Amino acid sequence: MTTLTRPPAEPSDRNKRTNHGFRRWLLEGLPEVSGQRQGPHGVPQEHHKAQSWWKVMCLTGVDYFSTLGYQPAIAAVAAGLLSPMATIILVAVTLVGALPVYRRVAKESHRGEGSIAMLERLMPRWTGKLFVLALLGFAATDFMITMTLSAADASAHLIENPFVPEALHGQQVIITLVLLSALGIVFLRGFREAINVAVVLVGVYLVLNAVVVVVGFGHLFGEGFAVVDWWKALTAEHSDPWMMIGISLLVFPKLALGLSGFETGVAVMPQIKGDPSDTEEYPAGRIRGAHRLLTTAASIMSAFLITTSFMTVVLIPQAEFQSGGKADGRALAYLAHQFLGDGFGTVYDISTIAILWFAGASALAGLLNLVPRYLPRYGMAPGWARAVRPLTLVFTAIGFLITLVFDANVDAQGGAYATGVLVLMTSAAIAVTLSAWRKRQRGLTWAFGVISAVFLYTTVANSLERPDGIRIAALFILGIIVVSFASRVRRSFELRATLVRLDEQALEFLAEVEQGPIRLIAHEPQRLDSERYRSKLEHARAANHLPEDADILFIEVVVGDSSEFEQELDVHGVKRHGFKVLEVHSNNVPNTLAAILLHLRNVTGLMPHIYFRWTEGNPVTNLTKFLFFGEGEIAPVTREVLREAEPRVTERPWVHVG
Repeated sequence: MTTLTRPPAEPSDRNKRTNHGFRRWLLEGLPEVSGQRQGPHGVPQEHHKAQSWWKVMCLTGVDYFSTLGYQPAIAAVAAGLLSPMATIILVAVTLVGALPVYRRVAKESHRGEGSIAMLERLMPRWTGKLFVLALLGFAATDFMITMTLSAADASAHLIENPFVPEALHGQQVIITLVLLSALGIVFLRGFREAINVAVVLVGVYLVLNAVVVVVGFGHLFGEGFAVVDWWKALTAEHSDPWMMIGISLLVFPKLALGLSGFETGVAVMPQIKGDPSDTEEYPAGRIRGAHRLLTTAASIMSAFLITTSFMTVVLIPQAEFQSGGKADGRALAYLAHQFLGDGFGTVYDISTIAILWFAGASALAGLLNLVPRYLPRYGMAPGWARAVRPLTLVFTAIGFLITLVFDANVDAQGGAYATGVLVLMTSAAIAVTLSAWRKRQRGLTWAFGVISAVFLYTTVANSLERPDGIRIAALFILGIIVVSFASRVRRSFELRATLVRLDEQALEFLAEVEQGPIRLIAHEPQRLDSERYRSKLEHARAANHLPEDADILFIEVVVGDSSEFEQELDVHGVKRHGFKVLEVHSNNVPNTLAAILLHLRNVTGLMPHIYFRWTEGNPVTNLTKFLFFGEGEIAPVTREVLREAEPRVTERPWVHVG
């Protein structure tokens, strides 16, 4: 068996040879093989060293745990005195809903594709692609708002520090833009050792928060009147316990930011060290590590959410949570300064700023991992979308725009962030529900169905209450669809095969061609009777004056899922009615024929000639059929793909049409 990873005259290779200076630097790291994915932080996945699950937990934890920087304040604003009760509901949804869902996602999507890939497999062809594009829009909303919201909250912590000069007060937008710029510069230079940095940041941050919680509860027990005053105010405002529960359920969607981090948790699965006995089909050790990661992270976060929501709402006056108040977006930092002094408070601020900034790094890494994972495979991204630096510039510019639109306000961006998080979690819940249903697991189907309903309610309630997230996601979806289909049209004449393989029978057919050239007749696989083959052969000989003793092969492309763009090609030799046939299953006809012709030229040293008949029908209709269904104007498109791939006329396989 012989293989060729890419015909040498592929256009992207020529472009790489002509890149100079800035362009070469910008496209550094562009994968040689089409469809190769970038790992988190822009490094091809095979270059990542697997780590223990608890270290990888810190990588996703910079996103998940950093929400403690603003979640208690958001809960206090949304639920008021009912903040602890609403938070308990949030924790229940986390442990009973989100955690089981994502443990199942980790088991069924262990390569890091997440729930989007699970739904893609359930939806065929173009329907699945369009659905994935929509989910990518919500994922982009999630990750982009994570970047901008975290940077905005980091700037708020910086400005409110008592040692910061007065000149920086009121400059939150500028500081946020500077933080986003610094984030972009880090990725432009090359992001390395992310997990080790994350371990330090998360470890220090959790220890400092634990200190604040212990000291805060010391004040609660030492000043029992604070709890009594809170309870009196709560019962005066809400005398009926059932009313408290009802209101807490209604405001719970506003606290949905506390659910962030699960999608990132499954995305980083390839970084987890597995067992020596793990297989690619079922890496049991990696899955077990991912389960430990998700469970431990959810347990730690749940404990902090409950304790901090209660402590902050009791110890901090409600007025301080409002816009412009000292606890606005920074409730725990407020307590750190008040109870432990400005020295400890400044250390806490520095730790919070660092982890919030690094949460933006985790989000940007997620985007750099997500886009190359799907869009190039669909043919729906420019070639440079596989490189880290161009995407970094694009996402940084979008972050600037979002920051300016929202005026770097944490509360204003909360709804958009929650929408992205909730849509992804809802899609994950639906994906595992459908998976359980298809596997006839009735109990799990009902359980996951209830969880899906809860997430669906939460998503709808959040969207109705704060429609900013839907608007932003709609813009992302529209932009992704427009750019994707424009890219698909633009890349229509590229070679799409990432690998061409010939089986032993196909090689034997080629070995029988002693002098050359290699003559192939394109044949539609819909009609496989002997008369059809004989008619095609006689027409090719008459129209092209072929010798009677010429050794001629037929080539047939069986079109499968035309919505796919890149794929490996397996060429099988078969004998049918005494005729030699090269058969290949592919997502399109012209690009496949061109790739095989170039491959045959390269492995045999003989020049291939392929013979077509003109396609019947309207040319515009046939071109549309080619773009969306992989068929249509076969002969001229095959010739154009060859022309794009091989600029040297004397080295280009011949296309004959009669």
